[in-house]
Amino acid sequence: MSFRWLSRPNASSGMGVADHTKNTFLELKRKKVHRYVIFKVDENKKEVVVDKTGGPAESYDDFTAALPENDCRYAVYDYDFVTSDNCQKSKIFFIAWAPSSSRIRAKMLYATSRDRFRRELDGVHYEIQATDPTEMDLEVIKDRAH
Repeated sequence: MSFRWLSRPNASSGMGVADHTKNTFLELKRKKVHRYVIFKVDENKKEVVVDKTGGPAESYDDFTAALPENDCRYAVYDYDFVTSDNCQKSKIFFIAWAPSSSRIRAKMLYATSRDRFRRELDGVHYEIQATDPTEMDLEVIKDRAH
């Protein structure tokens, strides 16, 4: 019995993950260089690449404003908060953004690539799938983090 298919990037979508993409996530996770990173699928290269990054001083509103209104994206957001014990904490959220107004083809492409890409991002604490801004509101993030 052959298991060659196990080593292929992703049999369903064929999407790989660029090294720069992984390195940018590690910069967010370890060095806190970015508050958020937004990723997109490059259909020509057949891989997930970095679309935008936000500096450590940027807010959650800056992050949501950076997401396209009519197209799908993956994103990671580093949420800092203080616990009831007055401890500074940080949780990384993976957000699969697929607005209702985006193309069906884009939704399918992002849906089939999501699990493979998500597995590449070691250290994500929570995952959110959002089709409109209310599903990823700051209150939703706060509730999940606490």
